[in-house]
Amino acid sequence: MPDNSAQKNSPSYRVAALDQDFLLGDSTRGARFMLEYQKAEDALRARGIVSTIVVFGSARVREGNPWYEAARSFARIASERGGALDGKDGGKRHVIATGGGPGIMEAANRGATEAGAVSIGFNITLPHEQEPNAWSTPDLTFRFHYFAMRKMHLAMRAAALVVFPGGFGTLDELFEIMTLVQTGKMPSVPIVLYDSAYWQGLINLERMAEAGFIRPEDLKLFCYADSPEDAYQRILDGAGESWTPKAVDKVQT
Repeated sequence: MPDNSAQKNSPSYRVAALDQDFLLGDSTRGARFMLEYQKAEDALRARGIVSTIVVFGSARVREGNPWYEAARSFARIASERGGALDGKDGGKRHVIATGGGPGIMEAANRGATEAGAVSIGFNITLPHEQEPNAWSTPDLTFRFHYFAMRKMHLAMRAAALVVFPGGFGTLDELFEIMTLVQTGKMPSVPIVLYDSAYWQGLINLERMAEAGFIRPEDLKLFCYADSPEDAYQRILDGAGESWTPKAVDKVQT
């Protein structure tokens, strides 16, 4: 029988779903994008995650820092009172979700865990590899290659957004959500900027309105808070009837 090993060892003979060279090629980028959506979506649905409270902030703060401790306290309060513990009415509501890394993200996942609740970590692959923090729920700890898909999952179930002081990444996520709400691509949700002195000293959003680049009413898309209790109350005040067991906020498709 003629030797057919050359044929069997050829990359073209590999089953497509098992061919890593093919799957990681340029032409299959769309498939990889779809898979990043589907993998996390399946896990979130399996856990009955209906809605989330997304917490952003710097990865550079450490335990003992006032912002770290405030994020930890806020996440504990929100997990105890928001519905992440009971899982009734068809699923878990207002589960803490973060970018999965250190700093504020770790603090928020930690606070939720200390409350006895699950929490989500949406990690991203970076040149300097981001390690997942040890506090997000293991089977709700994800890793993405594409920033766009990570952002989509952060936004899809968000019932509120709490933004602690941070750098470029924090600003990127903040303005992403604000733009989605402003343009009607996402239902209006409470957006709370923690530490008014930091944010008002960093960004003069009123100047945008004065220049006519945003509408005066766009300044109502967000509010400030200066304590964990205040941040949670701001969410309640801004959510109104949407803060109910059956309310599910979704990004429009």
